[in-house]
Amino acid sequence: MNWRAVTAFAFGLVAIAPQGQAAEYPTRTIKLIVPYAAGGPTDVLGRLVGDYLGRDLKQTVVVENKAGAQGAIGAEAAARSEPDGYTLFFTAASLFVLNPQLYKKLPYDPVKDFRVLAVITDLPMLMEVHLSVPVKTVAEFVAYAKQNPGKLNFGSAGTGGTTHLAGEMFKQMAGVDMMHIAYKGAGPALTDLLSGNIQLMFDTLGTALPPVKAGLLRPLAVSSAQRIAELPDVPTMAESGYPDYAVSVWYGVATPSKVPEDVVQKIKASLDKALNDDVFRASLDKSGFAPLRPKSLAEIDKFIATDRALWGGVIKSLNISLD
Repeated sequence: MNWRAVTAFAFGLVAIAPQGQAAEYPTRTIKLIVPYAAGGPTDVLGRLVGDYLGRDLKQTVVVENKAGAQGAIGAEAAARSEPDGYTLFFTAASLFVLNPQLYKKLPYDPVKDFRVLAVITDLPMLMEVHLSVPVKTVAEFVAYAKQNPGKLNFGSAGTGGTTHLAGEMFKQMAGVDMMHIAYKGAGPALTDLLSGNIQLMFDTLGTALPPVKAGLLRPLAVSSAQRIAELPDVPTMAESGYPDYAVSVWYGVATPSKVPEDVVQKIKASLDKALNDDVFRASLDKSGFAPLRPKSLAEIDKFIATDRALWGGVIKSLNISLD
């Protein structure tokens, strides 16, 4: 027997095996980690994405909820997973943009540990007030707040979150004095706004629209570049005199950074296909999430860097640290 030939053949098989495995991806169940509790908006959106990927890639996609520590528990689990493409991470802007600037120590590094392959949606925020506040426009609210310094409270889903920082950014731009009240989630904050215990919130559309459409809260402005179809009579913040108030909450899908490039491209191709699929886009719209169109990896990196710079200025000026 020619042992040299056998050895050379064996080494050849080892050399081509990873490439062959990647070409066949996926061959088993894929896990999509959602770093928040089941039933919330992030979970709903993640499951819509997981369902599409499962159908398109012809493999089961199982959503695993790993809530806690402002999403850091789920992010760490995803970052430490085997980089083989069988663990995906459904992320929110706060995890990759805010947390690294609010905490000195995190169990994950959004830049070194992950690659964001798709930004699924980018939700504007709605400035909404309790009906007892005698204003109908942003200008009227600013005038009223300046007449009552320190007497108005705005609520948020928690200190350091987007709903908190959105209010702080407005305070800076408008030059008003308001008290921040932090809650453990958007639900309790909204409950207190509806009861009149607080007067103002900057909330994402998914949470804000139902009570606004029911006439229980008064919308003053939306943070998107254009008016939204659901509230065509509500002006943008730019139209209200604050053109630099560009606030939104984005959600996306990431993989561990060391996943092989050809596997990354397969996952990204499926995500891009979803964002161009009329049925998938309609399912997002129906759930209150306006779908984006696909972005290249370079465009995604630039998008995140811009968002990070925007919030970095706000966080630095407030000297906020959550450690």
